Amino acid sequence: MSDLKKDAESLHKAATALGKVEHHTRKPLHAFRAASHDLSAFGALGALMGAKDDIEEGMDTIAKFTRNLHKEWASEATFMGDVSDAFDLLDILLSAAARAKKG
Repeated sequence: MSDLKKDAESLHKAATALGKVEHHTRKPLHAFRAASHDLSAFGALGALMGAKDDIEEGMDTIAKFTRNLHKEWASEATFMGDVSDAFDLLDILLSAAARAKKG
């Protein structure tokens, strides 16, 4: 039964850490998005205007992908928290059943 408790604690810790990922990436992602629309160095070079558009589009795609990852990680963190809670409950129920058998 202690294995379930350890697993629950481990899952809870991992879920908490995963839930904080967006907090740590919010500022860098904002800066990245802002930079994707400030490619002024390319603006002076007419031949590279197509490259500017491609770079801007690629950076926007990366930013959207990162936002989707944040959503996925939040879902995973919630799921891991639910599994951790289930392990805690199962550990309690198994302990109670073992005590009932002894008593």
